[in-house]
Parts: sequence; structure tokens; C-alpha cells
Amino acid sequence: MRTLIYYFLVSICIFSCKSEPSISLFNGQNLDGWHIDVPKMDTVPSAINPFIVRDGMLVSLGVPQGHIITDAQYENFRLEVEYRFAGVPGNCGVLVYASTPRSLYQMFPKSIEVQMMHENAGDFWCIVENIEVDNMLARRGPKEEWGITEGKKRRILNLTDGSENPVGEWNSMIIECLGNELKVWVNGDFVNYGYNATASKGQIALQAEGSEVEFRKIVLTPINEISNYEDK
Repeated sequence: MRTLIYYFLVSICIFSCKSEPSISLFNGQNLDGWHIDVPKMDTVPSAINPFIVRDGMLVSLGVPQGHIITDAQYENFRLEVEYRFAGVPGNCGVLVYASTPRSLYQMFPKSIEVQMMHENAGDFWCIVENIEVDNMLARRGPKEEWGITEGKKRRILNLTDGSENPVGEWNSMIIECLGNELKVWVNGDFVNYGYNATASKGQIALQAEGSEVEFRKIVLTPINEISNYEDK
């Protein structure tokens, strides 16, 4: 059933944006259009670049930790990402509206992260930017502890459990960003919606955060409205 829902969602996306050209952010051959920001590479001569191209896929090796970031900025888009953990499940994420590098823990660019961590896909993490959701107290914790910098409650829980496929299988994540709104689906399940974000455009980044992750599709499509589809 989930597969049918997913393809129904994709068909809606294609129909609603058929006049807008899609852009593949990864060409399957090299990392043109991206740049690497891995702090350890600044000071450790033996540190490797954790982002490589392998068998037509963009691969995050996980260590050393850091980010691969688009050279260009984007606004008002749908981002379709297909990814899987190659072996051991772990952590990763897509950062949207990224700007100032190394703004958090001298590592993370200022952004809003859409989590890919195994069993937590679709959570929001506020990284020196902020966003609101419904039921904030239940999903973020006590209000007095909220924040966007070190030591604050920056995580906002997603709406579902069990949307991810088993480790080793491919997952599809769709992120729609329009102005100050973000909407997220994982394998066809509607998993998060945020609004009043403190940013509305920026770069897109992928993480190296401890686990090897393969990406076979990273496609961006301009949009002028947020999809009203929600998995019920």
C-alpha cells in the first residue's frame, strides 16, 4: 500500500510541476556543483575526503565528519533524494537553507536539517535557524529549553514511526521548501511539516556523520506551491 501511495504522490508532483524543469544535483560521475567542508581536512594531512563517487552513486563514507554543500543557493523547490545505509545503520541528514559554514560546534552550517538517521528519518534539527510545527511542546520538549545553538533543544520529532525501509534497501525522501514552509515525506508517508522558518533560501548540504550512506538520486524541481497531499 505504501508503494502505491508513494507513486501516487510522485505522479501528483510530476503533474503539478510539469512546466518546470527538474535539475539533477548529482551527475553520477563527479562532484561538480558541490564543495566539501570537512574541518579535519584543514589540519590533518592524512585526512581523507569522505565524499566520493562510486558505481554512479554519491557516497558519504561517514568519517571524517563534515558536509558536502551545493555551490548554488536554491529557494522554492522540491528535493527528491533516494538513499540507503550501505551496511551499518547510522546517522546522516539533508540540510536545507544552508548558509554560514561551521556555525554550530565549528562543524554544521547554519541551516535546517531534515534527519535521515536510522529510525528517525524526517525529524527537524534547528541549526542556528528556527522553525515551528504544530504540537511544539510534545515534539520539542519544554519551551524554556528550546534554542538553535549548542546545548539547546534543537530536535523536533517527526510525525510517524516505521516509515523507513529495512537497512540495505533504498529509501525515498521528498522535501518541499516554499518560502518559510517545509514539508517532508519518507517512502510516501507524510512525516513532517514546519512553518515560520527563519530562512527561505540557501544551499543544500549532505552530511558525513559516522555511517556510510549511498545516494543514487538527488533531483530538485522548482515549485510555486506546497503539495496538499498528506498520508492518512
